[in-house]
Amino acid sequence: MSAPGTRRLIIEADGGSRGNPGPAGYGALVRDAETRRILAERAASVGRATNNVAEYGGLVAGLQAALDIDPSAEVEVRMDSKLVVEQMSGRWKVKHPDMQKLALQAQQLARQLGRVRYTWVPRAQNSAADALANSAMDGKPVHRDAAVEPVVIEDDVQPAEPAPAVTTLTHLLRHGRTEHTPERRYSGRNQLPLSATGRAEAEAAAARAGELGIDVVVASPLRRTRETAEIVAGRLRLPVEYDDDLVELDFGDLEGLTLEEARTKHPLATRRFLADVSVAAPGGESVADVSARVARARARLLQRHAGKSVLVVSHVTPIKLLLAAALDVGDAIVHRVFLEAASMSTAAWSSDGRSSVRLVNDTAHLR
Repeated sequence: MSAPGTRRLIIEADGGSRGNPGPAGYGALVRDAETRRILAERAASVGRATNNVAEYGGLVAGLQAALDIDPSAEVEVRMDSKLVVEQMSGRWKVKHPDMQKLALQAQQLARQLGRVRYTWVPRAQNSAADALANSAMDGKPVHRDAAVEPVVIEDDVQPAEPAPAVTTLTHLLRHGRTEHTPERRYSGRNQLPLSATGRAEAEAAAARAGELGIDVVVASPLRRTRETAEIVAGRLRLPVEYDDDLVELDFGDLEGLTLEEARTKHPLATRRFLADVSVAAPGGESVADVSARVARARARLLQRHAGKSVLVVSHVTPIKLLLAAALDVGDAIVHRVFLEAASMSTAAWSSDGRSSVRLVNDTAHLR
């Protein structure tokens, strides 16, 4: 319970890296817990860094902004980084040297405030901080405080009519088969071409896409997705937009191995990778890393192509994560969904924040 008269603030913080490590930035904002009014916004680049380092940068910036507003306030920090939330709550150890420095800085700021608690939230509930982080990575830093905003007298304001909601459809097409597909080998950043079967599957998917009223084709630039997208887009007479954030998870040392081979050659690393979405494949990425960049790709897509029917040609992991975001569930669902080569799934995104999944792993066009 808060003491009578104690001010309560909410910090929403996030960070991201385009490349992990790569150009990175953070975003943070502070709200009044009672009125939900935004009191401060911060976004800045952190140079070349990992997602986790950028997320800690957002936490530090948010705590400093809250401290500037009211050192006696009780604060709830909301982040979609389970790693940062668990580490700052004292349940997980901080091992990375750069993160240790930032965690110590965050702890020092938190000790100067009233009670501080940390809450994990789904990505969909952290979109404002994510947008600030993306602004920073786009080279547009933000430093806004409520004190500099113009005063508005409510009696003089005429309420605006709410804009009608706009729905964007994303048809999610997994690429056709390669030589890795039949043996279910880990296939990440390689440049394998489609097999003869894979090209036939892409042709079948093109026929199906022709029935969907597609306006835009967006694809991962890896060879197997590029070839699939070009076959489909050729049938639709549309250009292909490429987005690097839609590439498959980098499986590192597991690349080209079957699951059994991975468990034999890298038993501990494989077990940890499969058990925890925040743990990277040895020499590669984690599911959480992919989730962060897929969220960026989704935000760009919904901004650029609002209200359109978009064909997204990608890979197993990014497609599963798009479905997870539409369902507003955790990233661990990637281990519970199966997607065939050249299968089609569909998610709908409304401008009022609602989303839904309408189709998963449809292969009727391949029969």
